[in-house]
Amino acid sequence: GDLDKVVNLLLSLSGRLARVETALGSLGPHAPAEDKLALREKQRLLMAQLEDAKELKEHVGRREEVVGAMVARYLPAEHLQDYQHFVKMKSALIAEQRELEEKIKLGQEQLRCLRESL
Repeated sequence: GDLDKVVNLLLSLSGRLARVETALGSLGPHAPAEDKLALREKQRLLMAQLEDAKELKEHVGRREEVVGAMVARYLPAEHLQDYQHFVKMKSALIAEQRELEEKIKLGQEQLRCLRESL
């Protein structure tokens, strides 16, 4: 459960940071200074939160190793391999699911914009 939460947090923060950086990059030279300042502050905060989330992931990784060692004492080798595979795949699948959700959201936004432009 903690792994799910931390991976989702990392993905969410990195997505938000990317959107802020895109917004900063799209601001023209005549954009109000307040807008630029607000986006830079948001960027700074998101970068700090992302670093904190990375530390959380490392902590969860260390805890996962401890739990894995305890599980190894009680499971036969083939079940242990299944458990280890499950843990590894879970993070990858969460990331893939999040990426697909973002692509769907982007496609829906593009579709809405196309409809509005017609």
